[in-house]
Formats: sequence, C-alpha cells, structure tokens
Amino acid sequence: MLATAFFKGMGLGGSLIVAIGSQNAYLLRQALKREFVVICVAICVLCDVVLIGAGVVGMGALITQAPSLLLLIKLAGAAFLGWYGWRAARSALRPGSMQTGTESGAADRRTVVAAMLAFSLLNPHVYLDTVVLLGSIGGQQGGDGRWYFAGGAMLASLLWFTSLGFGARYLTPVFARPRAWQVLDAVIALVMWSLAISLFL
Repeated sequence: MLATAFFKGMGLGGSLIVAIGSQNAYLLRQALKREFVVICVAICVLCDVVLIGAGVVGMGALITQAPSLLLLIKLAGAAFLGWYGWRAARSALRPGSMQTGTESGAADRRTVVAAMLAFSLLNPHVYLDTVVLLGSIGGQQGGDGRWYFAGGAMLASLLWFTSLGFGARYLTPVFARPRAWQVLDAVIALVMWSLAISLFL
C-alpha cells in the first residue's frame, strides 16, 4: 500500500513537473549557457519539496479558500512572465553564439538566483499543481501513505530537474549556432506570454 502511494506520487508529480513551463524554460537556458546550473537545480528542487510538503500538510485548502491571495499571485506572475517574455523576444531578434564554460561576462549570481526564485514561486500554476492538486491527492492517502506519496512526487522533481540541468550540456553543439539560440528565445517568449495570458482565462 505504501509503495503504491509512493509510485502514484512519483508518476503524478512527474507528469506535472515535466510539462513545459517558465521554470523549465529558464533552467534549460541557464543549463545551455552553463551558468550557475547547480544553484538553479537546487532552487527548483527545494521549492518543489517545500510546496509539495505544504500541500500534503494542508496548505492547498487554505489557498483555495483565499481567492484574493491567488489573485495577487496571478497579477505578480503575469507581470513577471510578460516582462521576461519581452526580454526573450528581444534576444531572439539579436541572437548570439553559444557561450560555454564560465567565461567572464556571465550573468550575475544574484540576478540568476532572483530570476529562478521568481519563476519557481511567482507562477500560480506551480501552486495549483504542487500545493493544491498534489496536496489534495496526497492528503487522501491513508495513514503514512500521504508522506510516501509526497516522497514520490519530490523524487520525481529531483530526477527531472537534475536531468534537465545537467543533461542539457549534450545539446551544446546544436546551440553553438546563433540560429538555434534565436529559435529557443522565440519559443521561450511565446511560452512566457501564453502562460501570462492563460492565468486569466
């Protein structure tokens, strides 16, 4: 029974986390640039662990009962996603070649950390997926089953973000061409804008 709850959490958590979103798109871009990958992966995993745990404890019910709180998160998230989409679109019009390694001129650590935290915490979909959905389903598991469910979902998060962050380096030859970066930035811009619009539809 506990094993079933664990794999159920892992399967559902994985299916939600793998979906293309702003968090995954930003992590992929940082991984391809090889800038602060370990920090970005750690932030993604830690945020998921905290949110999944909070959902299982019962925060999901609190958020669904406080529509004004969710509205504020939506407004902040839409503004941030719109702004970053504009930045990605601007980069798509002025593509540059791939920069590998840790050359000087890389992004500032605090800027990357702040952006990664924003993508992880200012997206209402994250709360709906981890806190509300996973939390409500995990809370229905009997006895210690909810903690095994949460553990499975957390493991799925760890496996996915680690694979995305450290596996992207194998795409380096592809992104040595400016055109590849141009396409990636264009896709990221469309993802950010579509997510911002979807928050209010």
